[in-house]
Amino acid sequence: MKILKKIFKKQQSLPVDEFFENVLYDKNFGYYSKNNPFGKDGDFITAPSISFLFSEMIALWIVSYWESLNKPRIFNVVELGPGDGKMCKTIMNTFKNFPEFYKSKKVFLYEKSEFLKKIQKKNLRDYDVKWLSGIEPINQGPVIFYGNEFFDAIPVKQYQKKNKEMFERFVKIETNFQTKVFLKKISKKNDDEIRKFKVLKNNNFIEFPKLGFKELEKMISKINKQNGGLLLIDYGYTKKINESTLQSIKLHKKSKLYKNIGNSDVTSLVNFNLLKEFFSKKKLYVNKVVSQSFFLKRMGILQRAEIISKKMSFKDKSNLYFRLNRLLSAEHMGELFRVIFASKQKKVKNLGFF
Repeated sequence: MKILKKIFKKQQSLPVDEFFENVLYDKNFGYYSKNNPFGKDGDFITAPSISFLFSEMIALWIVSYWESLNKPRIFNVVELGPGDGKMCKTIMNTFKNFPEFYKSKKVFLYEKSEFLKKIQKKNLRDYDVKWLSGIEPINQGPVIFYGNEFFDAIPVKQYQKKNKEMFERFVKIETNFQTKVFLKKISKKNDDEIRKFKVLKNNNFIEFPKLGFKELEKMISKINKQNGGLLLIDYGYTKKINESTLQSIKLHKKSKLYKNIGNSDVTSLVNFNLLKEFFSKKKLYVNKVVSQSFFLKRMGILQRAEIISKKMSFKDKSNLYFRLNRLLSAEHMGELFRVIFASKQKKVKNLGFF
């Protein structure tokens, strides 16, 4: 009740994306401002927590990309939404195996939550990393942005067609402090925006990441100016979905979307075809979208597991391959998660995608 009063203090209703932006990111009462959602004691588990091999493969990919740019003397590495910082920790440790790269790299963390920053700083206190509130300070050398489950956590607009007209979903608060979703005719500006995308044509229901695209535009501007690219790993889809994909997670289980407001995580599936078209409009190149399983296998995760398992006990080896199965199998994360890389370079065969 208290959080709803604060969200609707100045307005009686809000578009779905702005409502959940407040729910998740408000500095005083947002979900990410007061919760550590990661791990078995939190609300969800991400790939880096399942196995350190995931983070190792990302590190190897970053080094490989640096090599493809002819080993620039200064190379900026920016993690988007770094969670509890443990993925960055493994990546930094892996970087140490490549001395020439290690001297070139500058590592930054892009995090909105002051609460999570404190956790990250504790876990990374022995590492040379810097935190960003904006990306302006990066002004020299190519830059690679990468994020695991970053884009899905940025709220989306929701539009639906009714009687051949397009409406936007809004949220309002009732007199009994319950939320209610209702439709409002789409604004001309928003209607014009979605009409620009071929992949959205003839859809009866659209989720549009307007806030997410605003975030990416800042990064794309930096890439176009200084060279580099953007790697995103997220759960999403490439086939058309004509329904809401918003979901709420509490203690590793699905929760009712408009219940437990401010106390559960809210995400949506990423439309990778829309993302690809967006990058194309911004003059970046995308080879193709691949599954997490495809990407990790191409990066050599199975070979790496085989090498390190030789010195393991049967119990530890079983645990290693159990975790690997969660990352790679179609029943778990392997096909649900997808990987996309957009860069300034045209027709470059990047490791992990072929």
